[in-house]
Amino acid sequence: MFRLHLDVSLSADEFLRVYQGTANRVFIRSREGRSVSLPAKHLQPYLTHEGVHGSFVMTFDKDGKLISLLPE
Repeated sequence: MFRLHLDVSLSADEFLRVYQGTANRVFIRSREGRSVSLPAKHLQPYLTHEGVHGSFVMTFDKDGKLISLLPE
């Protein structure tokens, strides 16, 4: 298993593009310096009226398959 730490700050307007169908992925740079292309659906549980804001730990397997995305 591998872990990356992500600091996410997406406004509600930015996340709205997911619902409008113009975006389905979120691009984030991890604290470790890696670029991450994450399906936006994985952030939906953390969406508030202000958007998605917080620190998360992304765990994935050796093949790059997402295992979990949890608040830090």
